Amino acid sequence: MLETQILEYQTNSPEETEALGERLASILHGGEVLAFYGGMGMGKTAFTRGLARGLGITEGVSSPTFALVHEYSGNIPLYHFDMFRVSGWDDLYSTGFFDYLETDAVLAIEWSENIEGALPEGTIRIEICGGEQESQRVIRISGLKERLL
Repeated sequence: MLETQILEYQTNSPEETEALGERLASILHGGEVLAFYGGMGMGKTAFTRGLARGLGITEGVSSPTFALVHEYSGNIPLYHFDMFRVSGWDDLYSTGFFDYLETDAVLAIEWSENIEGALPEGTIRIEICGGEQESQRVIRISGLKERLL
């Protein structure tokens, strides 16, 4: 079991970040919560695009900044949240977040640091930060029960 282990990956382009998201999708079964951490432009949405592709979702994935949540249908449904503007429990309840937790979908949550206290046990944490080159990303994933590759 790898739950306490942190897996670290390096990507050199948005396409490689998407490919890592697609690989992660291959070991998901539904019901997982993925909590993304990282600043603006770090690749959270790019990772989620690959994740969606790996879940059999064919429609385009975009950041849910203004909608707060986008719903996508595929082999496993994906609910993509942006918690950037969530500043308290009332805001969080207004997103319907807690209702989504009761589904068999995958939840991808950007700006998870804003709802840290509401994340369920077993959340998979994905931290994305810049690397040595402008397009390079260091991606740390913890909470997985299976190895990605």
